[in-house]
Amino acid sequence: MKSIYNSNDNQELIQRINQLNPDSKALWGKMKVDQMLMHTNAAAEIAFGKKELKINFLMKLFGKMLKNKVFNSEFKKNSPTAPEFIFKEQYNFDETKNELIQNVELLQNGHKTITVMNHPFWGKMSYEDWDKLMFKHLDHHLKQFGV
Repeated sequence: MKSIYNSNDNQELIQRINQLNPDSKALWGKMKVDQMLMHTNAAAEIAFGKKELKINFLMKLFGKMLKNKVFNSEFKKNSPTAPEFIFKEQYNFDETKNELIQNVELLQNGHKTITVMNHPFWGKMSYEDWDKLMFKHLDHHLKQFGV
C-alpha cells in the first residue's frame, strides 16, 4: 500500500493535486473542487490538532466499530461525513490548493506533525492508522475529480 509518509508517494499526491484547476468537475458527489480542497484540508487539521470535531457518544461507538473495515478497504462514493467537513460556500481555489499541498508535505513527517492520537470519530489512532486514513481519504477525493 502507498504511504503518505513515503517521499515518492507523497510527491505523487502533490502532483495529482497540481493537476486540479478551478474548472475541475467531480465524477460523483456534490462538492465542487474548491469545496473538496477545504474538506481535505479540514481532515488534515484534525490530525494536526488544529481543528476539533464534536461527536456524540453513539457516533463515537459507531466509528470505533467501523474503523477496521473502513481503514482496510476502498472508500465508498457518496459516503456521509460530519457537518464540520461540509463546505458549501465558494473558496479561493489557489489558496486552498496551496494549503492542501503544504498539509500533505507536513503529513509526510508523521510523528513530528500528527498530534492527535485519539480521533473524535475513529477512536484510538496509531501513526499507521493516520497513514491509511489520510492517504486513502485524499486519494479518494482526487479520484473524485479525475486525477
